[in-house]
Amino acid sequence: MKILVCISHVPDTTSKINFSNGDSEFDTNGVQYVINPNDEFGLTRAIWFQEQQGATVTVVNVGGPDTEPTLRKALAIGANEAIRVNANPTDGFFVAKQLAEVIKNGGYDLVIAGKESLDYNGGMVPGMIAGILGSNFLNSCTSLTVEGNNVKAVREIDGGKETVSTTLPLIIGGQKGLVEEKDLRIPNMRGIMTARTKALTILEPVDAPVNTKAVKFEKPAPKSAVKLVSPDNLDELVNLLHNEAKVI
Repeated sequence: MKILVCISHVPDTTSKINFSNGDSEFDTNGVQYVINPNDEFGLTRAIWFQEQQGATVTVVNVGGPDTEPTLRKALAIGANEAIRVNANPTDGFFVAKQLAEVIKNGGYDLVIAGKESLDYNGGMVPGMIAGILGSNFLNSCTSLTVEGNNVKAVREIDGGKETVSTTLPLIIGGQKGLVEEKDLRIPNMRGIMTARTKALTILEPVDAPVNTKAVKFEKPAPKSAVKLVSPDNLDELVNLLHNEAKVI
């Protein structure tokens, strides 16, 4: 089984976020980047298939040379090879078009993408890839088993979970639950050293329109100061909740 795992290069949630050029551009100065968490769950599941069923695992990213450390980390975790599409991922459809081209030329049986990236939370790329290729698609997957050409998956839906059966080839949008957090892999020294010798292929992008662009970024309003009310002063508490917080 050939597996392709789509990897997003996203800011660590502990990084301080700022914007520049009139709040129209993301300021990357001092920002630490990591593998998108939803993608890391998918990568760990792919490595499980590699170890248990002999699958080959390739990771792919759309981005510039600055994303290669993230791909090297994925290689250190256990992926067999990596692909970088040399383009700025400015638009969801543009990214989906690049990834669809890689999938079409690579003959992959299973494509695992995170259901969304934690920087833009668009949640559109996996579904767009499936639409472009006309492939089977399951989103919000929390469990995945493959036996031969048959697949059983569990996905989150409003109000519960749904168990579905389908066949390969398949594209999924994965999330927490594909593996437990305790099962996520931390690269060891051997993995880091081996990653240096694994293939990292750079592809030029195919032509695709950029249909959307970021016009302006805005930070959430700062939280107001906390007001403490004595437990003996219930009238003041009710007054604040009614007239200031307007929740009653």
